[in-house]
Amino acid sequence: MKRLIILALCLVMVVTVAACGTSSNQQASKPAESDGQKVEIKFFHRWPNEPRNTFFKEAVAEFEAQHPNVKINMDCVLNDSYKEKIRVLVSNEDLPDIFSSWSDSFAENIVSSGKVKPLDELFAQDKEWSSNILESQLGAFTFDGKLYGVPLTIDGKAFAYNTKIFEDNNIEPPKTFEEFVQILDKLKKAGYETPIIEGLSDAWAISHYIGTINQRLIDPQILEKDYNPKTGEFTDPSYVTALKAFKTLTDYMGEVATAIDHETARNMFANGEVPIIYMQFAEIKYVEDAGMKDFAFFDFPPFENGKGDPHALTGAPEGFMLSKNAPKEAEEFLKFLTSKEMAFKFTKDCGQLNAIKGAVTSENASDKSLAAYDVILNATRTVPWFDNAVNINIADAFMRGCQSMVIGEMTPEDVIKSVQQEAAKLRNSAK
Repeated sequence: MKRLIILALCLVMVVTVAACGTSSNQQASKPAESDGQKVEIKFFHRWPNEPRNTFFKEAVAEFEAQHPNVKINMDCVLNDSYKEKIRVLVSNEDLPDIFSSWSDSFAENIVSSGKVKPLDELFAQDKEWSSNILESQLGAFTFDGKLYGVPLTIDGKAFAYNTKIFEDNNIEPPKTFEEFVQILDKLKKAGYETPIIEGLSDAWAISHYIGTINQRLIDPQILEKDYNPKTGEFTDPSYVTALKAFKTLTDYMGEVATAIDHETARNMFANGEVPIIYMQFAEIKYVEDAGMKDFAFFDFPPFENGKGDPHALTGAPEGFMLSKNAPKEAEEFLKFLTSKEMAFKFTKDCGQLNAIKGAVTSENASDKSLAAYDVILNATRTVPWFDNAVNINIADAFMRGCQSMVIGEMTPEDVIKSVQQEAAKLRNSAK
């Protein structure tokens, strides 16, 4: 009997020790919420406008409901204000745990601070999540062989045109830039005083034109050298040719273009007032919601003597990055935002295409959005937005110079001269 009692006590001890061991291991592998600690996460994004702002508010609420011990403090400001604020936060050692980011040079500049967490290990640890992200969009967040960002949105830019107006005037989408200009002339003769429109008060809208025209027209090797702040000179004559091409298009936009922003220009197109606008695919829902159904896209046509890839698409993904010291809960929130379920909801609620496999279907995207999705996936490559492809001082010299050029205060030669001066300053500062 005594031996049986001793054996029973030993079994109890073994079970107790095993149970304690299991609990200890689980505690080590789970985030802090499992031990009751309150965890606060700083989340910063650039979409305070609707419907995106509501989407992210709902996403935060849902994640907090699933993780009761996690509190997410969300902040957001729009575009240029976001760029400025994120730079201040980087310099003040106050980078949010998780934050939205444009890709390419914008992301690279933040990464160069050494305050962003590489995500290669996170990708390797959770293949079920990471394998759903489009591989083609990861390069824009990869620097020196390391991945620093997870894309959520994908986008591209092309000319949206009113299909009814084109059909009524027996016009087909152009195959070259030179044909495009002929179409603008034809539309003007047909009574459309403003055959194409843009909101030129928005400098970023100008940068999208400049980036694409440069890409289509200029030798890629020249662009690679000049877009590097350490080597950029912008002395090739083709830059003046590119500026003249932009000026040619703006001559068809009329004086109103310099007094309005891009949103106003888009509304003019959506209302059927103008036949053509250069528009991001992310704007399709806005146009459709305004009631415009008769529209389609054609890519920026190549120049007859252009030296760039005619099938490259201007556009780039946007996504999220983590600060170097972000807690595990921020990693989980990042995976939550870029899960297939949330990406599907993002496209359904906001109308913007996403970078998650299987999360863009006929159930959450219109026929036009699906067509745009195919254009993005089938492009030979994507070209970053110009203001993200070059140093901000170079971009600003182009954008402000073009605004002055459109109203006749500068010539294309004047604009490129100011760009060359900024390039010289950058080269000198890099020595």
